[in-house]
Amino acid sequence: MAKAHFTVHHVWDSPRRIFHWLNVLFILTLTFVGLVMLNKSALGIHGLEAKIALKTLHVVLGYGFALNLIVRLVWGCFGCIHPTLRLGRAPIKDIIQYQSQITAQQKPQYLGHNPLGKIAVIIMFILMIIVMVTGLIRAGTDIYYPPLGGIFQKWIVKDDYEPTAIKPYDETLVDQQAIAQLKPYKSVIGKIHLYSVYVLLIMIALHIIGVIKTEISLQPGVISAMVSGKKWIIGKAEDE
Repeated sequence: MAKAHFTVHHVWDSPRRIFHWLNVLFILTLTFVGLVMLNKSALGIHGLEAKIALKTLHVVLGYGFALNLIVRLVWGCFGCIHPTLRLGRAPIKDIIQYQSQITAQQKPQYLGHNPLGKIAVIIMFILMIIVMVTGLIRAGTDIYYPPLGGIFQKWIVKDDYEPTAIKPYDETLVDQQAIAQLKPYKSVIGKIHLYSVYVLLIMIALHIIGVIKTEISLQPGVISAMVSGKKWIIGKAEDE
């Protein structure tokens, strides 16, 4: 029996690996803080100061998440090694071929993501962009943080008052007609933000399951590659 021929390929560069683990950290911490915010009464957290403090912490972490995501999007489009954000010409055809190989008990090897993994990653990026944009909007409407906080303050401030004088969750200087116009949009953005996070967490769980399954049955080393940046390929990779 011929020995399998392994070759080592450097597939994930440092910026991608750093983004990946920072993203894990930001999503975990943001989810934790978000759950505390949603359940603060049940946890015995009361008062306006606590509400503002939790919201501020969530927003500050959100800035880190947004910056990390923006850098990754730019690098994903223009980086030189296996750009994960390009679908290619026929992603459906690639998926069908990949599934056919697995059905035939073959073990297709990939330097980057396999076709299913690539689709999953792109869906997660779309969801993260939605979460980022809606989160920045709510940061502006709730506690008047940049980049949109100043715009919302000008929208809802009473005449003859400085917009910056408006304080979070204090309607003393707020034009009630303007705030009534804003609230429906604010509510919709909040729901999109929340449910996008739920779907993102489901996608992340499916992604983890898929990676573990690939590691065990198809291509060992896909997990360690996100630490070392290197993959061991048997034979020739499909995307080589």
